[in-house]
Amino acid sequence: MNNPDEHWMQQALACAARAAEAGEVPVGAVLVAGDKMIAEGWNQPIVGHDPTAHAEVMCLRAAGQTLGNYRLADTTLYVTLEPCLMCVGAIVHARVARVVFGAFDPKSGAVSSLCRGFELPGLNHRVEASGGVLAEPCGALLREFFRDRRRN
Repeated sequence: MNNPDEHWMQQALACAARAAEAGEVPVGAVLVAGDKMIAEGWNQPIVGHDPTAHAEVMCLRAAGQTLGNYRLADTTLYVTLEPCLMCVGAIVHARVARVVFGAFDPKSGAVSSLCRGFELPGLNHRVEASGGVLAEPCGALLREFFRDRRRN
């Protein structure tokens, strides 16, 4: 594994493709501890009739079940799109150590685009974050999805 961040983002892209196949906005996420994937998730709000079923939340839920603990300390979350404010809150509450995202989201990204959610005062946990890992394929998947939606 030459570049672990790119390796795990490829796994998140595979999850995003699963979302697209289901007609969901193609965002995928994987949670990693060390060199082991703990859980994966993809957008499911439409199929699940659940506005909170973002890829990050689905991944965190699965990880909590796998580990038997809602605290996911010493983990890294890889997600194909910059997390929104709701997901930033869930990531903080889960005590994820690090978030790596692909495409920036100028409309609702709450890591660095719209706001810096992980830097809000009063939070009881700080998350290291970086973006732009495989940004082009992550963004291309989203652009293609919405282009197809507009055609239909």
